[in-house]
Amino acid sequence: MKKTLITGAAGFLGSHLCDRFIKEGHYVIGMDNLITGDLKNIQHLFGNKNFEFAHHDVTKFVHVPGQLDYILHFASPASPIDYLKIPIQTLKVGALGTHNLLGLAKDKDARFMIASTSEIYGDPLVHPQTEEYYGNVNTIGPRGVYDEAKRFQESITMAYHRFHGLDIRIARIFNTYGPRMRLNDGRVIPAFMGQALRGEDLTVFGDGSQTRSFCFVEDEIEGIYQLLMSDYTLPMNIGNPNEITIKDFAEEIIKLTGTDQKIIYKPLPKDDPMQRQPDISKAKEVLGWEPKVGREEGMRKTFEYFKTLSKEELEKTEHRDFSNVNRK
Repeated sequence: MKKTLITGAAGFLGSHLCDRFIKEGHYVIGMDNLITGDLKNIQHLFGNKNFEFAHHDVTKFVHVPGQLDYILHFASPASPIDYLKIPIQTLKVGALGTHNLLGLAKDKDARFMIASTSEIYGDPLVHPQTEEYYGNVNTIGPRGVYDEAKRFQESITMAYHRFHGLDIRIARIFNTYGPRMRLNDGRVIPAFMGQALRGEDLTVFGDGSQTRSFCFVEDEIEGIYQLLMSDYTLPMNIGNPNEITIKDFAEEIIKLTGTDQKIIYKPLPKDDPMQRQPDISKAKEVLGWEPKVGREEGMRKTFEYFKTLSKEELEKTEHRDFSNVNRK
């Protein structure tokens, strides 16, 4: 039986990865310090003989006894609300955490994958974004703590590959959505759906002309899994190239939820990217992968999940408030 360590296991993507690898017959160790993760995302696995949970911060020394075949490093705050609150921890998990896990992978001769991000492209000057584009990132801006943590993560991972011969994979993940997202994580989809469920107007930052490309979680997990099992060691975009403006997307949410909220506009946060669309030519060519779930279907499934949340969970939702950061 293959043995796989997944960090950030109690988070959105991490919990779905735990499900997938157990389904594939792996013994899974899910590791999380629960700073942004939630045990409810993996509580259905606690009785599974092929799963164990380790409450641990990967910025500290990581010890796993016995063999390890795969390490997937998905531990990191991933939303503006989180990394603006805990900027130092965000940088540490990208730097110290990655270094610790790379050392573990080297010791265990395990294949190592990092969850990189479309944010390494910053506010892109190239559209759509290809893996060869180096990015346009403000290193000292408020978003820099996340963007640069991920850029360093890619650099040190590639250094271990070149210097130590470590078997690596780098997944550049674009906007992903689906069940188990947190309503209070500040990202577009849970923010809009939370506002709709509470009967609030939908908040759009800027004039709504900025674009995003949303990938349903089932497709994202499939792409990640296929990349891990491939022989490709350079960064690869995993996302959905179907692009939409934020204003049009807000109107889709209002139609989906059957509510009559208005759209209200607030100033755009500093360095918020104006365009985000992956070029997935490499994923198509190398993996034979591309998204299959349309946005209408994926959004319906996601909304059905959010409707199951309790009134208390809806009321404790944090609003997307970026008033504490500099504007453009």
